[in-house]
Amino acid sequence: MASGPDAALPQVARMAEVVSEDALDKWRTAGRVTAKARDLAASLIQPGAKLEAVADRVEGFIRESGAQPAFPLNLSADHWAAHYTPSLGDPMEFVAGQVVKVDIGAHVDGYPADSAVTVEVGGARRHTDLIRASREALAAAVEMVGPNLQLAVVGETIERTIQAYGFKPISNLTGHLIKRNELHAGKSVPNVGKGKGDGEPGVTRAWEVYAIEPFATNGAGQVENGKAGNIYRFRGLRRVKDPDARRLAEALEREHGSLPFAARWTKGLCEHPARSVNALRQAGVLHAYPVLIEKAGGAVSQHEHTVLITESGAQLLT
Repeated sequence: MASGPDAALPQVARMAEVVSEDALDKWRTAGRVTAKARDLAASLIQPGAKLEAVADRVEGFIRESGAQPAFPLNLSADHWAAHYTPSLGDPMEFVAGQVVKVDIGAHVDGYPADSAVTVEVGGARRHTDLIRASREALAAAVEMVGPNLQLAVVGETIERTIQAYGFKPISNLTGHLIKRNELHAGKSVPNVGKGKGDGEPGVTRAWEVYAIEPFATNGAGQVENGKAGNIYRFRGLRRVKDPDARRLAEALEREHGSLPFAARWTKGLCEHPARSVNALRQAGVLHAYPVLIEKAGGAVSQHEHTVLITESGAQLLT
């Protein structure tokens, strides 16, 4: 039921009840930039390429396109399911055969889009079916989604599609409702059927925006927290004694608000970025996102799109 990002919207006048035409224009621009950034990142992933160089180029492309990163480029390999972005001076390089999840988002004036694709480095083709499983699950979910739909039904479709390839969906990772300045705005899009995930996912409504992101694995079908990664979210100003850390906190609140950012982005915002980030973490000013690891060490694939629910179906934004 999905249509292209430039299709005409039905009954635009009623849209104002939830989202304005100006907001929709910004979401559509964010979606187009996100899709181009996603494809650029995928094209740069080659054996020997440095993760930091790829991240810097892709995030730079987003800024050059008139948008801002909604979160740092995630480049999570193999059993790392999500939330790895390179650190400042990161020595890591891509290795042939890795299964890399490229997860990226852009926002325009706080209206974010979110998209992902999985790349097998060097074209080794050892995980072709695993990658196809999450891609086809996403296609099936986007095709069926529309207004007044139980999100648990979307989860059942994703689970069934992934299982048909002989793999497991990751039950404790979900898609999510998106609002202005909120990537995760309450409702979840499960990757498993009713009663198998966390809580009751709810129902779609017209003019809501969702990120749908199936994850497939040859492991246990669950993730757990690994070490704290290089992605942070500002939690609110607190008393911080160190003046350099205090300046960084004020800059982060001004520049990123509630949206995630990379430790790499703190360069130039204060004199001692690494020390000040650590001080803000200890003071509770920053929340650090842990790298999410497949529980049994299985390889993980992911695909994701952002969709706008309309009164008659859904419109693909990415």
